[in-house]
Amino acid sequence: MKFSESLKKNKDFQNVYKNGKSLANSYLVMYVKENSLDKNRVGISVSKKVGNSIVRHRLTRLIREGYRLSEEYFRCGIDMIVIARTSAREKNYHEIKSALIHLGKLHKIYKQD
Repeated sequence: MKFSESLKKNKDFQNVYKNGKSLANSYLVMYVKENSLDKNRVGISVSKKVGNSIVRHRLTRLIREGYRLSEEYFRCGIDMIVIARTSAREKNYHEIKSALIHLGKLHKIYKQD
């Protein structure tokens, strides 16, 4: 069982934005940067352009739960920021989770046994 924590501080977000690599699909954008820890740190960002607070919180919960349930397949020692695009607004849990896994595979940080 792995342990992840949240990216909370603005300077941590800025560091990942500035020094990390980004890839995107139609629903999500993911920034990834190596850290020197033995755990992952995950930040989730949903802009006001995506929708009102209800929509934004729903998407945040879907992304967080999708990561939590597939956490064991993600490589350790990375900082990750997941940004929801406006096209993700109406999508269900399975579509968001598969978009998250797709980006993990593109970044080569997702390994399914």
